[in-house]
Amino acid sequence: MATSSDCIEYVCEQISGAGTIRYRKMFGEYMVYVEEKPILLVCDNTVYVKILDCIRDKMKEAQKGFPYDGAKEHYILDIDNRKFSKEIISLLLPFISVPKPRKKKQRVIE
Repeated sequence: MATSSDCIEYVCEQISGAGTIRYRKMFGEYMVYVEEKPILLVCDNTVYVKILDCIRDKMKEAQKGFPYDGAKEHYILDIDNRKFSKEIISLLLPFISVPKPRKKKQRVIE
């Protein structure tokens, strides 16, 4: 089951004020970027964050899960708790880097 557009809009609404927010659809699921940093992964209408030391204490009671087959285990973020979600994002921002732009592959047609 892919993430619904209503769900991704709700996620972005809940974290509004945490910085510049955008999302990108990937294979029916979404990556949410804050300040151009990939912060939240939304799969099957569930919000995931990487398991990192900077949020370990705050997320110790959180459920864990796998966003997709082959993925590493992630914390499941309670996006309904707006204040807590924004706090987690503020803790993550200094530790997540902006992805480097990919070079476009040139196609040679002979």
